[in-house]
Amino acid sequence: MNERTANETTTLRPTMSEQAFAILGGGKIAYVKPVRSEDVHKLYPQAPEMEPGMHLFALHAADGTPILVTDTREAAIANAMTHELETVSVH
Repeated sequence: MNERTANETTTLRPTMSEQAFAILGGGKIAYVKPVRSEDVHKLYPQAPEMEPGMHLFALHAADGTPILVTDTREAAIANAMTHELETVSVH
């Protein structure tokens, strides 16, 4: 692929606005994201300081709004199911 083709491909990719993400899934879609404990307070200022070195999981609404932080992926998914949210994989 030459440089021009690569740039054209990048340019043609559609992007979603924050508003589009906010309505994505009608409030019924969430995703789980691994986070380190030392990053929790930076990402979520309302969270308490945590002991460094822990591997945690954050559950987010489709628009990126944090819902909870927990110590296992399974707990995050269970919480999503409790609130009738469908979890999707993001990369």
